[in-house]
Amino acid sequence: MEAAFKAEKPRGETLELSSAKKLPQNTNCLACSEDGRYLSLGHSQGLSVWCVSPLISAADWLEDRLEITSIQMTRMAEAAYLLGTIDDMGVARVFAFHCDKIHLLSVVNIMEDINKRSVCLTFELSQGGHYGAATISCNSAIWLEVHHFPSETWLKELQTTVSQAQESNSSGDKDVKWSPLSVPNKIQPPEISAGMSLKGPLKDIFPHYLAVDVDTRRHEWEKHSCNTNAEKPKQTNESTRCCTQHFLLPCPLFPGDSKVKSLPDLPVAVCVWWSGSHYLLQYLLQKAQKNKPADVEPTPDVLWPNAKEILCSAVSRCTRYIALGLNNALVCVWDRQSGSQLSVVSTSAAHSAFFRIQFVDYCHVSADELRLLVVCKSGEIHTVTTGRGTQSCTMLLTERPKDSGDLPTITAPVPFLQSTFLVVQRNGKMFIQDVINKAPLCFLIPPKTHLIATPCNPVYALNTKQQTLFIRGNQDSSYRESSKKVSQSQLLIFHFGATDILKRYIVSPPSPQQESLSFVTLEETCNRYLQQRALSVDERNKAITQTWKRLQDTAVTAPQRHSGAEAN
Repeated sequence: MEAAFKAEKPRGETLELSSAKKLPQNTNCLACSEDGRYLSLGHSQGLSVWCVSPLISAADWLEDRLEITSIQMTRMAEAAYLLGTIDDMGVARVFAFHCDKIHLLSVVNIMEDINKRSVCLTFELSQGGHYGAATISCNSAIWLEVHHFPSETWLKELQTTVSQAQESNSSGDKDVKWSPLSVPNKIQPPEISAGMSLKGPLKDIFPHYLAVDVDTRRHEWEKHSCNTNAEKPKQTNESTRCCTQHFLLPCPLFPGDSKVKSLPDLPVAVCVWWSGSHYLLQYLLQKAQKNKPADVEPTPDVLWPNAKEILCSAVSRCTRYIALGLNNALVCVWDRQSGSQLSVVSTSAAHSAFFRIQFVDYCHVSADELRLLVVCKSGEIHTVTTGRGTQSCTMLLTERPKDSGDLPTITAPVPFLQSTFLVVQRNGKMFIQDVINKAPLCFLIPPKTHLIATPCNPVYALNTKQQTLFIRGNQDSSYRESSKKVSQSQLLIFHFGATDILKRYIVSPPSPQQESLSFVTLEETCNRYLQQRALSVDERNKAITQTWKRLQDTAVTAPQRHSGAEAN
């Protein structure tokens, strides 16, 4: 695969390497801070934080035989940053980077009993570091823990620690007792039980949609039960189920939002869906902060039912819109402001399941037009354009690759380049794709001495503020002095403003005032909803006609299938 990539030179514009820097051994993950000032690295000896300009080491936290495999970084104050990590043993930790020093604040899943070892599968920090969400697995059980971090207290403790260290001329903080994490909000895969009780309107519909999920999976198994290899659908509480969550910012007319209008960047809820499920659940975060018994499982505050199984999801930057990729090649977009579906669009990807869905211009999302990128498991890439009062349309952007080496492993929207996304393929090729013109804008060329490391799972980070791509490259074996010599990893750096063809696509990031949602009255929201309904009447009438046609076709063919089944 490497030889094929070196032999075939990209056709078209190219972006040469800007610079490179030696990486720590076995660098597994990278993450940039939102302000673009720092780059964090997880490796086989711990973690490091580098200044971006100039690119120099700022701090290290090293520990033997501890390999960081996942890292995230967010700014929680002017000069303080929170880092969330997972190591190769499944242990999640929370660090703080402050005054050129990294401090270990807390271990999320402490192993108290060796027979009940918990493993953290995913760990996500909310922007600003107010919350953290960890998917935990233990003894075939799986659940989601949502932690409310004592950010303000940690900041005070960090400042105190720095002052004491300066007075005593000491650099260590081993004796510092940081404020512990509060009892997490523990969310488990919902199960149907006689004792289930919900408050409000969810009391009647929630068990119904749970039953729909179970019945649908059972029906799919029974339909294929003639196949001796068919497996019976698994129970909802098995560890094979995966959880996907998104933190949500305040949104008008959403329960609990009236008290946080002055804090538009503080998450107010988390939405969750479990693999194999048809429904999206939403939990208010304010409830998690109230004192309540740890064994009381929270109930969802909002339930969004969907016609098909959810396969992937994405939220817009302002978190008003939630896009879901469903089974049977359907894309559904929910509008949190109106509490209803903005659109349901059918794509032409009927022969391949969705793998990933993303907002393309997530810094410039408007209700009038949303543009989504949908990646299929086959390697097909589709775009979906939809919005309020607009005719939804889909377009095949990239056909199914004939060569497995051309399968995309990364499809990442580039926030500072309008209507573009970054593609990395299995064969190591990298390029910027134009969503509208359906063609590569330019290819990113590593140095001859290096190849993209692990192209099936590249280690990279996009710096939005510096308009830069950081990606790990390994030394090409043909350029090593000895085949037994350890490959030298480099941080390859590409500045997108260095080529004229990309300068035309560069856009300025929106200000916080532009990104935050505008809070409106109930009357204004009702008027907007009615306008949306009026503008979309033609599209809805077309959908109703198509639905009635499918019902009529089903009414004709269903008795025929039933008669054929009885005859067999």
